[in-house]
Amino acid sequence: MTQPTRIMLVDDHSLCRSGLTELLEHRGGMSVVTATGNPDLVLPLLHEHQPDLLVLDLRLAQTDGLSVLRMIRADGCETPVVILTMSDSEDDMSAALRAGVKGYLLKDMEPEEVIDAIGRAARGEMVVASAMMLKFAQILQTGPKGSAMGDLVATLTDRERQVLDHVASGQSNKVIARALDISHNTVKLHVRHIMDKLNLRSRVEAAVFSFEYRSSPDKPKSH
Repeated sequence: MTQPTRIMLVDDHSLCRSGLTELLEHRGGMSVVTATGNPDLVLPLLHEHQPDLLVLDLRLAQTDGLSVLRMIRADGCETPVVILTMSDSEDDMSAALRAGVKGYLLKDMEPEEVIDAIGRAARGEMVVASAMMLKFAQILQTGPKGSAMGDLVATLTDRERQVLDHVASGQSNKVIARALDISHNTVKLHVRHIMDKLNLRSRVEAAVFSFEYRSSPDKPKSH
């Protein structure tokens, strides 16, 4: 039997901790192994419980989440971290991404979106709140642009372009399989090929790539 994903929460609002624990455990099938609002307890609890993922707020009473993250990394701890915050600041997200977080989520997201995103982050995916996607795209300005993006897209088959459009809409492999009337394994294969051809690391990057390509003035016009 597969063990549930083990989560640690760091948030200085007890109501937030208890609410998120309820959400992740009873609706998400995960296990919140420990939770705290005290930055001084973060490292000891990490070492004791060794969670699969740390969900961290940016705004803490005694310090800020990025300082906690830097402390964790300085200690040599490589536990993946997802930010869950009220801040929709591009600067905050940029700083968090530079610090190596696996995701940036907002507290006003729908509960099912939070469950899905945290689950995917625990499986190694990069996750970003849909409301932050445009800002995320701006942060990734070092990626391929214009005709270079067109050259990459030209390497995709027609079916791979269809799959990319569905991925960019935030759909799961299962939903894409139903929409295109193909098997789940075939979708997984297409997604892997898309990631390889476009030099992407996650579905979030695929969504950003698709958005930027559609917005590019060098994109071929449809007739």
